[in-house]
Amino acid sequence: QVRLVESGGGSVETGGSLRLSCEVSGNIYRSYCMGWFRQVDGAEREGVAVIGSDGTASYADSVKRRFTISQDSAKSTLYLQMNSLKPEDTAMYYCAAGGGLPCPAPPFLVGMDHWGKGTPVTISS
Repeated sequence: QVRLVESGGGSVETGGSLRLSCEVSGNIYRSYCMGWFRQVDGAEREGVAVIGSDGTASYADSVKRRFTISQDSAKSTLYLQMNSLKPEDTAMYYCAAGGGLPCPAPPFLVGMDHWGKGTPVTISS
């Protein structure tokens, strides 16, 4: 059983930064893909960024050069560094994990079997 717990969300002004964290516990796969997703009420869940157990990362076009996904060396925590935030980045952000490589193509949803409960991000203009 894999457990994912997000933290780090909050409210910042346009242009600000936030760092989201996702604590990972349980029997993670030997080869895996983990990622960050976001969802606004009434809209579909959107893939933001994913990273594989091999270190390969991919990003949605809307966040390239602004967001960075990473893991700690023990691979027990997943991070999302978000810079140059925009009002359209406002959403509930979720951490997810799935087995196997390579990570799926955008929107990165295929194979994501485990999900956290989310952390809210609000960007004011």
